[in-house]
Amino acid sequence: MAEIALLEHRPPSGQSPPPRRRALLGGLLRAARPRQWIKNILVLAAPAAAGRLFSRHALTQVCLVFVLFTACAAAVYLINDARDAEADRAHPTKCRRPVAAGQVPVPVAYATGAALAVLTPAAAVWLASPAVAALLTAYLGMQLAYCVSLKHVLVVDLAVVTTGFLARAVIGGVALGIPLSRWFLITTGFGALFMVSAKRYSEAVQMTGQAGATRALLTEYTTGYLRFVWQLAAGVAVLAYCMWALEEGGVPHASVLPWRQLSMIAFILAILRYAVFADRGTAGEPEDVVLRDRALALIGAAWLAMYGLAVADW
Repeated sequence: MAEIALLEHRPPSGQSPPPRRRALLGGLLRAARPRQWIKNILVLAAPAAAGRLFSRHALTQVCLVFVLFTACAAAVYLINDARDAEADRAHPTKCRRPVAAGQVPVPVAYATGAALAVLTPAAAVWLASPAVAALLTAYLGMQLAYCVSLKHVLVVDLAVVTTGFLARAVIGGVALGIPLSRWFLITTGFGALFMVSAKRYSEAVQMTGQAGATRALLTEYTTGYLRFVWQLAAGVAVLAYCMWALEEGGVPHASVLPWRQLSMIAFILAILRYAVFADRGTAGEPEDVVLRDRALALIGAAWLAMYGLAVADW
């Protein structure tokens, strides 16, 4: 009878995988955090700002770099979640992550993350360039060091996460051989630090009294210090963006209006709007803040339109 029961439950050849396998694959996909792939749109920043995004070669290279960076980020997420599975189970929202929830076994998360970490830079050498592969390798090394130990080092943890954002912005320019403006790099770096420190500040506010169980380093930061960091970063980002916008002078060439300089208004408004959530202690994941706030999304769209008109010299 047992053999008959096993035969009855065995899926016929050619049909979809059994539910357990589908659940595992779905869990791996969720562990790769598709919602956070929006961060990788930063690879478009340098090519778009340089007006180099409209040829087939450029689009192909940028899309390839986006996929490669997404694979590297997925490797880091999987390994990080495997290491933090126990701590995540004590967090009110992170406990629903596939590894913490038991949907993806810890060894599977480690194995999949390690495979992606090895194969992605190797594929970059063949599909993109050695420079792109080197940058991906450096990103992986830095982020894995963060998972292991740097996340427990004051200030360094903020710098490492910020550098991850900056690497996304740089790699698009590296892939197409575009010289990167120093003001572009400063704006991107301090803009990222603003969002990272605002998120840490929000976590510190929300997890008062139990932060040690979820992110131990939050017990070492004070909310006053984190507030100082995001306010400082916001100020430097605004100043650097204004210098970047004025870098080519304030008089338009063939444009109807000085769109590049006018985009400063939208950028400053976006920073001020984001700071509202930071001040309330509700600035979580940057992509969630941007996507859930209609006003911030509209300001971002206006900024994109003005900067696009500046690049097109319309």
